[in-house]
Amino acid sequence: MKNSTFHLSSQHSLVIALSFAGVFLSAGAQATFVDDAKGTLNLRNYYMQRDLVDRVTQAKREEWTQSFILDLQSGYTEGPVGFGVDVLGLWAIKLDGGKGTAGTELLPVHDDGRPADEFGRVALAGKLRFSKTEVKIGEWSPTLPILNSNDARALPQTFQGGMLTVKEIPNFVFYGGQIRANSPRNDASMQSMSLNGSPNATSDRYNFGGIEYSFNDKRTQVSAWFGQLEDIYKQRYFEIRHLQPLGKAWSLSSRVGLFTGEEDGRAEAGDLDNKTLTGLFALKTGANTFTFAFQRLTGDDRWLRLNGTVGSMLPNCVFSNDYDNAREESWQVRHDYNFATLGIPGLTFMSRYVSGKNVHTATVSNGEEWSRENAVAYAVQSGTFKNLSIQWLNATRRSDFGTNTSWEENRLIVNYPMSLF
Repeated sequence: MKNSTFHLSSQHSLVIALSFAGVFLSAGAQATFVDDAKGTLNLRNYYMQRDLVDRVTQAKREEWTQSFILDLQSGYTEGPVGFGVDVLGLWAIKLDGGKGTAGTELLPVHDDGRPADEFGRVALAGKLRFSKTEVKIGEWSPTLPILNSNDARALPQTFQGGMLTVKEIPNFVFYGGQIRANSPRNDASMQSMSLNGSPNATSDRYNFGGIEYSFNDKRTQVSAWFGQLEDIYKQRYFEIRHLQPLGKAWSLSSRVGLFTGEEDGRAEAGDLDNKTLTGLFALKTGANTFTFAFQRLTGDDRWLRLNGTVGSMLPNCVFSNDYDNAREESWQVRHDYNFATLGIPGLTFMSRYVSGKNVHTATVSNGEEWSRENAVAYAVQSGTFKNLSIQWLNATRRSDFGTNTSWEENRLIVNYPMSLF
């Protein structure tokens, strides 16, 4: 297929995925395996334009894609040990975008600088459940504090490996697992993993574990996590969350976290040193939510994470920037409004401003940056197109360091998740 990165093996896997879909729906399958199954097909239309202010290498980045995200999740077979299977079929096609405007990360870019016409893959995962313990082996998109799949473009990032989740003790959840490879959000291939910013140092072992404890009627949660990209880095994360009602009309949610990390084993990405302290406080009343957040990085290196993943636990990791450079200090103010109060359910608005300073890189020792972001979203509440959502994102970013780091940006994203069964 011309200018395509949809692998032949993935096309074969698509047949397997459709076969599993038939199993889900077959009358002969065990009741819980079928009755508890879920299947959706999300049609995602994504347009992104970024006008670069300094225009060092190009004037703008602009691409438009149509994605098909098939998500099939079986229930478990009956008996003391239940078995199931999950299938994730991913396919994106280019609607617009050329050699001079590539680089939005909606599509892979070939060696000649042209974006692929299409790309995708099929992810299969088997799962097992015993009592309140679950094991998952295969390929999927994990969402963990130290390992969060990136779903901010046409297709989500996926990982291959295994994970154990244990909920046998009330109020406790235990996690453990190993990841062997990942497929980034703009690539159909499965690759070894690397430290973000150090692509030449790779590993095929990412080991992780975590524990969460909830109390106070589940309004308070404390957690601790560990991650190790073998021979590259290791990292710990500690967090406390709390939701505090303030009378009948107000509530305050808070989240404070601390990352610490350094090199591991052979230190193939060099000596590493990072500590990242974060805090997020959101005050909600009626239709309004007012948020303040901060991040403070210390040590000689930026925040440690796997290539391609998103920093969900960093409150200032927003859609236009990450604010995770070495020694960077940043703060955010944000306002959200829900128009349901005015009789328009499904319509929401968000506006925020983030500012960072004291950035240290190889070329700057006191860099500064800021961004302003606005988002308007509407989700259809009923009828034929129920759950169809339209979101417009607008951002302005300015930076006094780096190349192509100041821009004006617009994104228009349409998601239509259709329930199959």
